[in-house]
Amino acid sequence: MKPYPFTAVVGMPDLRLALVLSSISPAVGGVLVRGEKGTAKSTMVRALAGLLPGVDVVDACRFSCDPVEPDPGCPDGPHAEGSPAHRRPARLVELPVGAAEDRVIGSLNLERALADGVTDFQPGLLAAAHRGLLYVDEVNLLHDHLVDTLLDAAAMGRATVEREGVSVSHAARFVLIGTMNPEEGELRPQLLDRFGLTVEVASSRDPELRVEVVRRRLAYEADPDGFAGQYAAADAELAADIEAAQRLLPSVKLPDDALRQIAEVCASFEVDGMRADIVTARTAVAHAAWAGRTEVTTDDVRVAARLALPHRRRRNPFDAPGISEEQLEQALQDAEPEGPGPDDDGPGSGAPPEGGEAPPPSQGGQEPSDGGSGGDQKPVGAGEAFRARRFEVKGTGEGAAGRRSRAITDNGRTIGVQPAGTRDGHPHLLATVRAAAPHQRSRGRSGAGLVVRPQDLRFARREGREGNLVLFCVDASGSMGARQRMREVKTAVLSLLLDAYQRRDKVGLVTFRASGAELALPPTISVDAAASRLDGLATGGRTPLAEGLLEAARVLRIEAVRDPVRRPLLVVVTDGRATSGADAVQRARQAAGLLAGNVTSVVMDCESGKMRLGLAAELAEHLGAEHVPIAEVAADTLAGAVRTRISGKAA
Repeated sequence: MKPYPFTAVVGMPDLRLALVLSSISPAVGGVLVRGEKGTAKSTMVRALAGLLPGVDVVDACRFSCDPVEPDPGCPDGPHAEGSPAHRRPARLVELPVGAAEDRVIGSLNLERALADGVTDFQPGLLAAAHRGLLYVDEVNLLHDHLVDTLLDAAAMGRATVEREGVSVSHAARFVLIGTMNPEEGELRPQLLDRFGLTVEVASSRDPELRVEVVRRRLAYEADPDGFAGQYAAADAELAADIEAAQRLLPSVKLPDDALRQIAEVCASFEVDGMRADIVTARTAVAHAAWAGRTEVTTDDVRVAARLALPHRRRRNPFDAPGISEEQLEQALQDAEPEGPGPDDDGPGSGAPPEGGEAPPPSQGGQEPSDGGSGGDQKPVGAGEAFRARRFEVKGTGEGAAGRRSRAITDNGRTIGVQPAGTRDGHPHLLATVRAAAPHQRSRGRSGAGLVVRPQDLRFARREGREGNLVLFCVDASGSMGARQRMREVKTAVLSLLLDAYQRRDKVGLVTFRASGAELALPPTISVDAAASRLDGLATGGRTPLAEGLLEAARVLRIEAVRDPVRRPLLVVVTDGRATSGADAVQRARQAAGLLAGNVTSVVMDCESGKMRLGLAAELAEHLGAEHVPIAEVAADTLAGAVRTRISGKAA
């Protein structure tokens, strides 16, 4: 079945342009496509491969070496000058989110290495993507060890496999394209910065456009070949235009005035590092070639900045990506040479270009005014997030790789060995040799090679860190409603959310107030969604502490079935009061008893003032939890407290 035609995709002009520019100039660095589910992100990306010119490769080379400039370190080489070659279509290689590391970078045949003394390297997905496209759907869900592998390959243009003293390296230059739904979590900043361009996509609200999308999709499913034939001429014309722009690209000049504009724009938006300037320059050159020009103009710089800068302005995962069109135009104007120019009324008088809306204010910026009635108070904004303490789950788990609690993982320090099939991972050469050595005579060994059987294989048992489920159970009752107290609470929780993002945790949010509790956010890896729910949290009413704890226990039971290997950490944010319903205190103690011993818990004590009841500390005792005053959530306060205790003992 033929793939969906590229020119048949309706709308999304920015995505179409970004993909075309990355195809014209792979040095741009690829495209990150952000958008809600069901917006045809993957459809357009998969259709792109059919538009790309073919590549010449050396015959029988599994690493797609260019016959003109073969890789001198190619594992299948060296390739002699004039080696037979052939032309093949450009590849679109898909990297599954759950792929094993050996499948991505390749692996060594350990049995042949020991028995025959040869390095038999089986290439992985990075080798297949060399000189083509590497596509990662849901790239934000990629495991950390695969992210590290992609970062290395993207930075060096090579993939290196190091296994027990054996090293294999090969070229791995590809256009990286990723799609993601921001609701499911954000990317690590290092990988985010490796994407040259970013595009936000959303489904159209125009009924006519939506009708056309459905009509075309149904026509394609009814007759894929016939539908593709209708757009074959348009796709062929677009492919010819891309190839023409690639030929023109080396002739495009980047004048000093355009370079000054690029530098002015990047400085104006306060992006980190110099990669933004370089990517913007490369994109502007590619856009000029696409437009058929041999010199970069202000229009090229404007388009390049709109695609290359939005994701580089984010300082934390709660900031909305995007750039201000007014700020962009002002920066371009400021970079113009001195002399007669536009008046002081500002650039342009028409509507901003498509997609030019200014981003919404970042998380926690403003406080609402006082108001409300009936005991409920309007939400109070959080302050600036700080570096929070790391709270760990007790024991050693086996969950997804992360940075919070101790776990047996595929990466980390070697703490032992295990036979094949128990938990495969990196082979352990010395342990394999020891397992095979006593059986050499019975196996009829002759010669220098070691006779190895599959049952001899041993793998390293490694200890690293895992990500956990951090479930926040937040008291939103009237006793928490004082503006300063609620601001402190939200700031501390926001800081813990930022810490959870950095440690690759899932998060959930339970709130309790008045007469009951609710699951404000089901467990998710989208910490910015949790921050948004927290920001809109109102307070008021009595304190149903028991109901909050019971709801947290219910959520943890359900999540244990859905994701049994991810261990939970419960963070209860309260002053410890229980005032809702009959026997509120006794019911709260019983609810705490249900959680005690089963879940690692932390009670964040929000009580303030000179007269304190110590109820949160009592709750922590019933939960078997760590008791942490809200003022000690910050990492630097913990370090200061430790130094104070040490100096006191010394005195």
